[in-house]
Amino acid sequence: MPSTYTVSPTSQPLAGSIQPPGSKSLTNRALICASLATGSSRLTGALSSEDTLVMLDALRQLGLEITCSSDHTVIDVPGLPDHDLASPLELDIRNSGTTIRFLAALLSTLGGEYRLDGTSRMQERPMGDLIDAIGQLGGSVQSIKDNNCPPLLVTGSGWQGGTATLAGDISSQFLSGLLLAAPRSPQDVTLDLSTPLVSVPYVNMTTAVMSAFGVEVVRPTPTSYRVQMGQSYRGTTYQIEPDASAASYFWAAAAIAGGTVTVEGLTREALQGDVQFVDCLQSMGCDVQSTEAGIRVTAGPLTGIEVDMNAISDTVQTLAVVALFANGPTRITNVAHIRHKESDRIGDLARELRKLGASVDEHEDGLTIHPRPLQPAQLDTYDDHRMAMSLALAGLNVPGVIINDPGCTSKTYPGYFEDLERLVHPS
Repeated sequence: MPSTYTVSPTSQPLAGSIQPPGSKSLTNRALICASLATGSSRLTGALSSEDTLVMLDALRQLGLEITCSSDHTVIDVPGLPDHDLASPLELDIRNSGTTIRFLAALLSTLGGEYRLDGTSRMQERPMGDLIDAIGQLGGSVQSIKDNNCPPLLVTGSGWQGGTATLAGDISSQFLSGLLLAAPRSPQDVTLDLSTPLVSVPYVNMTTAVMSAFGVEVVRPTPTSYRVQMGQSYRGTTYQIEPDASAASYFWAAAAIAGGTVTVEGLTREALQGDVQFVDCLQSMGCDVQSTEAGIRVTAGPLTGIEVDMNAISDTVQTLAVVALFANGPTRITNVAHIRHKESDRIGDLARELRKLGASVDEHEDGLTIHPRPLQPAQLDTYDDHRMAMSLALAGLNVPGVIINDPGCTSKTYPGYFEDLERLVHPS
């Protein structure tokens, strides 16, 4: 893509439907389960993006003969080979948090030697709680720079099992990675949380995918998860839902530009918690309806709200842009952990919203957006796909919004700007 993208404002209310590509979160979870399964699996509706291609490339380097359709939406996975896996091995994870956290856990159960590294931002992302928990289970992962961040060195001969305690307030991906790898343990694995869990729906998604592949997770207490020994993943055909985080941009487009947008292929019962984003829009004044095709959002006069977005934190940036067009302030709370994502999604977001003319109060756990008359701006994206996709929405109503490095959306949604154009400016 070009180095910048100028958003074309809308001239009339929206009226259309769209189906985003498959969920990144489901695709990468299903790839782990299928890779560990007895028997072959077929994933349909999969996402083709940088994050999923990074996972695919790593699994292939390990020795899995994974094949894909030409558009990568159908993936055939044979399961772990009988022969020894490639080791020692160096893997470039780029900036894919799910990939490095899921693979660190998985590889620590297999034995061998693996070095996991990525971008400069990846080298700043915290991994300490995951490293400690793997050590408690008998595995071995080291932070090469001894700062609890990548690059990581995975060694040893596998897990022993038992109980591990980990914090839940930095990333739910730590718990998800451990759960996904746990069936490889020779003994039961119990994971106890020492702090409240962020992004709970993502762990529920993990256990649902595991169940689809034949492994059940039990909850001995509200703060613990157990995978009992003797279970193994079984090959299956698995249909991946459209990405609900990506859907948030199109629902938000209706709220900002006016009109009605239906996102197809998603229901209120979707595995992905981010479908709850429409509840935020409804609280702000939009009309939300479930239809046979999907979930439909119709714009209404917007009013600022106060909302705890811990469970749907990947949509914080989307809601913050909608808040620019509301009557009254919007306060987003309980999302301190998003400072450790692809960017500082509180501090960096506040900086860019101010460029547009908004007044923004930054808090430790979120931010408050005070709408003001908006102005043209050239906005930085910090190599963060969600920053680019959300900030572009402001340009639907504000002429002169320019997005720097729009190509960073390839991480999860390579065709985002083309799809947005088709929805906003149909031929």
